[in-house]
Amino acid sequence: MLVLAGTPIGDVGDAPPRLAAELAAADVVAAEDTRRLRRLTQALGVEPAGRVVSYFEGNEAARTGDLADALEGGARVVLVTDAGMPSVSDPGYRLVAAAVERGVRVTAVPGPSAVLTALAVSGLPVDRFCFEGFLPRRPGERLARLREVAADRRTLVYFEAPHRIDDTLAAMAEVFGGERRAAVCRELTKTYEEVRRGPLAELARWAADRVRGEITVVVEGAPAPVPGDVPPEELARRVAAREEAGERRKEAIAAVAVEAGVPKRDVFDAVVAAKHGQP
Repeated sequence: MLVLAGTPIGDVGDAPPRLAAELAAADVVAAEDTRRLRRLTQALGVEPAGRVVSYFEGNEAARTGDLADALEGGARVVLVTDAGMPSVSDPGYRLVAAAVERGVRVTAVPGPSAVLTALAVSGLPVDRFCFEGFLPRRPGERLARLREVAADRRTLVYFEAPHRIDDTLAAMAEVFGGERRAAVCRELTKTYEEVRRGPLAELARWAADRVRGEITVVVEGAPAPVPGDVPPEELARRVAAREEAGERRKEAIAAVAVEAGVPKRDVFDAVVAAKHGQP
């Protein structure tokens, strides 16, 4: 059996009760950072009886096969990452896929999640949301990714590194609009937890003074479209952005029509006009 075990995102007191038992009983504990695992087990007062191996981004592909073989041979493997749930912007997906392919049971010890915690405290709508993980590091790729979801009406959740948060918030303000509401959640559940809420432009100015710690950003979704509000050139630009991301033109036109609240024919005409350089 493969057990995906959630670990605290800050306060060790948030560890689920089953976590200690699973770590103690595992045949193999695969940890993103074995040093952090040792600190966690010491805090929980437990000593893993099984083998402890590292399983992180650098060796994930190479080590997955060995762990999958162990699972197929009857081992109970517990996978933990530095914080939160394995496989969510952390190592784990490859091993889960390999286990499923081999018919091995996969279960989880639910634990703290920075995504849901940030979403809950943000003050933004929570009925529909989309987790986007980390944005690309290169400015051009980051802007392109943001443009793909600029019209998404769901609340958006991102992870970001402290040394890039100022550039990311500035890019969000540029693409989404400086008045779009957001929340920057820093050091969640830790001693210096901080949730900064406000328009993206204001948050970008605040972040320019350097922000430290682990960061989750929650951004308000786009407002409901008003038919006729989106000019033809913008409709064409949105279709082009989706095509650049790998979407077929027909699907891209249909998606943009829904986003903008206009007939597909209007979007098609806008694309044709842009192609021929017409205003």
